[in-house]
Amino acid sequence: MKTSLSLALSATLAISTLCGCSSGLAPLSKDNFTVTPSPLEAVGQNVAFTLNGHFPEKYMKKKAVVTVIPQLRYGNGQTLNTEGATFQGEKVVGNDQVIAYKTGGNFTARQLFTYRPEMAMSELYLTFVAKVGKKSVNLPAVKVADGINATSQLVYETVRTARTATAADAYQQQITQRQEAQIKYLINQAKIRTSQLNTTSVQEFVKVLREIKADQKSFALDNIEVSAYASPDGTLSYNTQLAEQRQNTASHYVDQQLKKVKVATQVDTKYTAEDWNGFQELVASSNIQDKEVILRVLSMYKDPEEREQQIRNLSLAFRELADEVLPELRRARLTLNYRLIGRTDAEIQAQYQADPAQLSIEELLYAATLTNDLKQRKQIFETAVRQYPADKRAYNGLAQVAYAQGDYAAAQDAISQAGDNVAPNANAALIAIGEGRLEPAEALLGKALTADNYNEVLGNLQLAQGRYTQAAQSLKGVKSNSAALAQLLTQDYTGAQTTLAGLAAPDALSDYLAAIVAMRTGQTEQALQSLTAAVRRDSRLAQRAASDIEFARLAGNTAFGALVGK
Repeated sequence: MKTSLSLALSATLAISTLCGCSSGLAPLSKDNFTVTPSPLEAVGQNVAFTLNGHFPEKYMKKKAVVTVIPQLRYGNGQTLNTEGATFQGEKVVGNDQVIAYKTGGNFTARQLFTYRPEMAMSELYLTFVAKVGKKSVNLPAVKVADGINATSQLVYETVRTARTATAADAYQQQITQRQEAQIKYLINQAKIRTSQLNTTSVQEFVKVLREIKADQKSFALDNIEVSAYASPDGTLSYNTQLAEQRQNTASHYVDQQLKKVKVATQVDTKYTAEDWNGFQELVASSNIQDKEVILRVLSMYKDPEEREQQIRNLSLAFRELADEVLPELRRARLTLNYRLIGRTDAEIQAQYQADPAQLSIEELLYAATLTNDLKQRKQIFETAVRQYPADKRAYNGLAQVAYAQGDYAAAQDAISQAGDNVAPNANAALIAIGEGRLEPAEALLGKALTADNYNEVLGNLQLAQGRYTQAAQSLKGVKSNSAALAQLLTQDYTGAQTTLAGLAAPDALSDYLAAIVAMRTGQTEQALQSLTAAVRRDSRLAQRAASDIEFARLAGNTAFGALVGK
């Protein structure tokens, strides 16, 4: 009996010592704490959570000090302690939060730690360092949450399929051109003088017309415009007749030239009786001292006859008008509208195969857009680099190819040779995001504001920073894995499903995202189907799914276990 009693007393003492009952500090339980969010969630590159606790009535002895330390347990015995919060009884001299013995008390502590992939399957415990007076008390740890939902970290994968920025070529298969000539007339005359036909502008006009005739494969003539004018220093009726006569003589000259070179095209004619617009433009651009006064005075007269009289008066007072401005308005303008015709897509491709040295840099860069084969595109850009080493755009093209192939070191190397230009900076920002270097990525993107993929890069950066709402807005209308991820993280599950369904080239990650959306919307069978498709495309996703808290509810599912190897 004595032996049994001694053993019982020893056991009681051991239990009392273990739980701290002898000190008056009883073990705390999960009911004393709440964690938000639960499960823990990675946002940006961090895991932030709020711990709310409650010390019961008559718990905190007046000389007690208790430090609560959140501890993340993961992997093979790894732990991460965050900064704890310390509380003290009413008779303790210190600066920590006082918890009254009779009433107990509440506390709130905000905690933060940096996320690492190995933390995906983890548990959050609270550990305690406690003492009453000088005596330490051993309080058992309490599990308060599971962790970590790391769906946001998929951005470091989705960014790999983001659209890269192109240093665009300037190739145009057809380029609109204009060749203008001007024929000037003497005052009150409509006859074309020989001296006017020998001017540079008229001779160039005729020369281009002949070139079009000689090479109709490279040129296409659209039409010729003839616009005749009279200066606004005569009566309206007279100027109307005079402008029409000038139109006729000018168009007759054009017809003669067309017959000579044997080219047929439409000739559009018009005349302006009083060229007030031309008058005002010439006066405004002249060196006449009082030109502002002239323009202001003329603007006061709306009636053409009155303005005509004022012109006569002003011409007497300001000889510059009569000698320099008005003669320039007695004219006919000939405009030859035509197009330069470049090589067709097929011709460019054929020329590249035959002899790429005959292609311009613009044609080479354009040739790279005619194929989706990464190997061919790389060869074309390498050819462009050899033939036109001073043009940096081909280096950016090589960076795009390397990025699409997943060779980010090669992409970075090509970017380093592409110069400090918009497209390379945007692509360097994508690489930086994928590597988790967010501050450099933001700086690079600041130098790529006009990149054709600016919003897409910005959206990926905002995702990596944990700014999901802004990311969803930046990626609005984009059909990509990142856009679907942004919608998923803002709980726009319908939008995410629509985006994933509209992807031009869905991949394993697309299926994985679809599986998460299905889980969050209660579609277990659909989630399994999408997850199976994801693992079929990329077997590495089975390991991720096994530790992904998004699929925790499938832990007892036989099909899920077989898929992830559990």
